[in-house]
Formats: sequence, structure tokens, C-alpha cells
Amino acid sequence: MKLLLPPLPVYPRPKKLEAEKAYEVEEDIDKMGLSLEEPQIAALLKLSADTWRGERVYNYLHNLRRSVRWVSEETCKVLEDWFCCKASEIGSDVGSVKEAILRNGGGWHGLGWIGEGKWVVKKGNVEPNGRCCCCGEQLDCVDIDDVETEKFALSVAGLALEREVKANFREFQDWLEKYADYEAIVDGANIGLYQQNFAEGGFSVLQLDAVIKEMYTRSGNKWPLVILHNKRVRALLENPSHRKLVEEWMANGVLYTTPHGSNDDWYWLYATVKLRCLLVTNDEMRDHIFELLGSSFFLKWKERHQVRYTFLKGALKLQMPPAYSIVIQESEKGSWHVPIVCESDEESLRSWLCITRPGGCEDEGKTGSTMETCEIVNGPCCKSSENGNNEKCDDKTTSMTGKRKERSP
Repeated sequence: MKLLLPPLPVYPRPKKLEAEKAYEVEEDIDKMGLSLEEPQIAALLKLSADTWRGERVYNYLHNLRRSVRWVSEETCKVLEDWFCCKASEIGSDVGSVKEAILRNGGGWHGLGWIGEGKWVVKKGNVEPNGRCCCCGEQLDCVDIDDVETEKFALSVAGLALEREVKANFREFQDWLEKYADYEAIVDGANIGLYQQNFAEGGFSVLQLDAVIKEMYTRSGNKWPLVILHNKRVRALLENPSHRKLVEEWMANGVLYTTPHGSNDDWYWLYATVKLRCLLVTNDEMRDHIFELLGSSFFLKWKERHQVRYTFLKGALKLQMPPAYSIVIQESEKGSWHVPIVCESDEESLRSWLCITRPGGCEDEGKTGSTMETCEIVNGPCCKSSENGNNEKCDDKTTSMTGKRKERSP
């Protein structure tokens, strides 16, 4: 549940006592099981920055990452002020950073500030392939983390066992444990029935075969797993014009046939989650089955794993998962990329806050320093904005050079 409140008051120079009172209010809200919205998180982040509490700033930045996909211009300004004017100690081991990012599903490590020296803050775009135009870093396509994945798989299995014949679904679970090297699951019915005449029971074997072969090629000659109801498979085998092709699928280990009375949605969903692989389907997964799973991380999971398709004049076109996720990202090097709200539907026009510093974990195993200054400059394709020089932040002078533009992710 989220809490809809007006923004917390932001004081020009809050005292530690005022900050402590704000933290107490936050703790009370958390005990009630409620969540703060972006304005309140940004206000707490600013309070922490103004009282030089780097660890709290770091935690609130991750709170933003979990709560919003992109930030407002007002929140963007709060982040710029922190990275340009405030001190924060850092230090992390390079190995643990890599492991943490993998464990978290990509896009963040949560181990603290990385690098040393002044921060460089830029506003710019991200290329369609996920490369930041300002610093050249590759953004991640963020997945749900290990714990969420395991809970998701258990949740799907639990719901399936309540609705399916238990012996049938458990047999599928056991089978999947033995044959767990698939990199893609295919919703056979969804593809075979795409743009067909439902009244006449049309099912396009050629469409399904085109998807199978395309996924085989894309995965380095590894066959996908097609989930298809046994009634459908029997009908295809009885058709002389389809039999040879279906037998070829079976010989290659492509088919798993779901039993009579089953809902194959449970099977392809469970297989995709359990194997952490791609799912080829145009099913938007919006019906009551998927509502049972909740939506806290379902959309993130879909974005990372679902492959959509179209057939234009018989030619297959796959829409693979995006090269990167439009969310706040913390990299292995310690840099941050923050998408800013955008009125356009064209993602290439979205501005991002690119925040980097020298001496990231790619350079040293462990580092420790205090950041006191920052530059706001233009990268090769970064946005321009007004200059600002010799600005003063909490009695610490910062030279801000370059240009900034009014945009954010």
C-alpha cells in the first residue's frame, strides 16, 4: 500500500534534530505497512544530504529506485545538489560488487558508494542499444532478483497445484528438473492460433515452426521448449500434411504436451520462471490467473523475459526484450544513471542524469575517500543548459562548469 501525503517540508539548512524527527515519522509510516511517494523520499534524501548523512542518502536513492521508474525535475535537482555539494565516504570490493549485481538481477549492487574523487554529473540520452551517450557505459536490462525469482516460481507452482491435477503438474516439475537447459519457452497455442479463423478451428503449424526455428538460430542452435495441449498435438499428428513436422519437433525434444483438462498457461509460465529464460507469447497476462500473482514485480519480470511476435505477410518478426531498462541504475563501477520524466513516447528523447567519478571499482579493489566537489558538464551527446560557476553549498565552494538542460528520465 502506498501513502498519499503532501511532500515533507524541506528546510534550507535543517538541523540534526529536525532530520531525526523526519526519520521517526518515516519509521512510524513503515510500521504501518505504508510506502512513501517520490516527493516524500526526495525530501528525506535532501534532509539527509543537508545534514551530511551519506549512508542515508544512499539508502534513499535505492528507495527511489524501488519506487519509481523515473524521477521528476525537482528530484533530479535534489540529486544534482547532493553529488555536487556533499561529502560521502565509499569503499567496496570489486568481486563482491559483481556478485551482488548478478544476485540482484542487474542494475544495482547496494554495497555503498564506489570510487574516489569528485563526481561528474551530466544530462544526456541513452542509445537504443542501452549505451549512455555521456559516459559510454552499458545500462542493464534489469531482472527480478534471486529471492524474488524463487518466490515467484513457488507462487506459480502453488497456484497451479491448487487448480491442476496435482500428479500432472508435479510430473511436469520433475520432467523440467531433468531437462533444465532450455533458453526459451514457446506458448504454442498463442502462436499457432495467431490471426487464424477461430470459428473453423484454424491452427498454423507453419507459424509455430517459424518461431521454433528462429529461436533455435538466435540461441546458438539450441531448441526451445514448446508447450502445447495434447489434444492439439494429437490433431496435428492425425493430419498427414503436419505429421512429419510434428514428429520432427518431438524427435528434437521441442514439445511438452499438457494433459487433458489442464491450463497450459501454468506450464509455460512456471517453466519460464523456473529456468529464468525467455517466453515467446503475445499473451499480455492480464487475466485473473496472473492477478493472483500480484503486480509488485510482475511487470519487471515480463519486460525482461517476454518475446512478442508478429507475422507480416507471412514473415515472422520478433520483438525481443529491450536492451536496457528505464529505471534508476547503479553500475559495477559505482556510477548512477537516473531517467527523468519525459512527455514524449520516444525513448530516444528521454534525458538521463549520468553520475560518474574516477577510481571506480574497475580501477581498484577497495577505495575510500570523501567527495567534496562535482562538475556538471556535457558529454559527446549530452544536453546543454545554463552555466553556473563558483556556487556555494553549505559553506563548501563548488565549481560547476558546463551546461545543463531542463530534462530528466
